[in-house]
Amino acid sequence: MRAVAARVTSASVTVDSRVVGAIEAGLLVLLGVHTQDTPEKAVIMARKLHELRILRNEESCATAGAPLLVVSQFTLYGETRKGRRPSWISAARPEQAEPLVGAVVDELRNRGAHVETGEFGAMMEVTSVNDGPFTVLVEI
Repeated sequence: MRAVAARVTSASVTVDSRVVGAIEAGLLVLLGVHTQDTPEKAVIMARKLHELRILRNEESCATAGAPLLVVSQFTLYGETRKGRRPSWISAARPEQAEPLVGAVVDELRNRGAHVETGEFGAMMEVTSVNDGPFTVLVEI
């Protein structure tokens, strides 16, 4: 599982001209699922994201009570080492990825986090105002 976590002052996801998720002062998480990912990895990713100390004053969403906006993004597993066209062979198919993205979101909520989401499989417009900017890659 791979995530790009960005500290933001605001972020939102729009689908068909309607906002489906939005946060203020928290983490925007673009989440990719690998073909070999498991529900156990989803639990680990949720814990890592919730406790990641990249907010101001080295706080995490867990300590600051900051929200997370989680957006599924299979393109994080696009392989670009050869040629000019990415290969998606490592990205999980939708029937595998959707439940695992849901498992990360569910685990974050079980931990007490406020979580907004995008819409799995939809063409989404993601807007964000990065804070810092401070962005990290989280892999499990």
